[in-house]
Amino acid sequence: MIKKYLRSIVVSGFVVSTVVLAGCQSTMTSNVYSREEARAIQTIQEGTIIDLKSVTIEGTQSGIGGIAGGVAGGLAGSGIGGGSGSGIASVGGAVLGGVLANMAEEKMTRKQGVNITIRLTNGQLISIVQEVDPQMIFQNGQHVRIYSQQGTNRVVPVTM
Repeated sequence: MIKKYLRSIVVSGFVVSTVVLAGCQSTMTSNVYSREEARAIQTIQEGTIIDLKSVTIEGTQSGIGGIAGGVAGGLAGSGIGGGSGSGIASVGGAVLGGVLANMAEEKMTRKQGVNITIRLTNGQLISIVQEVDPQMIFQNGQHVRIYSQQGTNRVVPVTM
């Protein structure tokens, strides 16, 4: 009876942590702004794309996944054995659950990105990595604008 109860707690913990992690995902596309970025002045530069490379943007490791996995693993481990064996299994389950959930969080929040190399109108070369946006396709030779604000840069095609 207790093992069934622990199993349902573990499953519930994984479901809750998955939902929380999905809600924590943010986007790094050029058309999404944070609340702090709204109504702030941006500087704009123009240039031409000279190179595009596909990249992977690393996922986050907020610790939420690790904590949830550690709790779930600890509860699962506590149902194994009895006496001091139960305590050892509980600690081992917590460590393993935390590590695995942290790895899962990073993998779930990874994004496909594009490294855009641009020759600005003043001749300077710059490179910006941003998340791939299926609505915004870049091509070599394309005229673009670079919007810069508080250390954040966005590349957007110029539309005539």
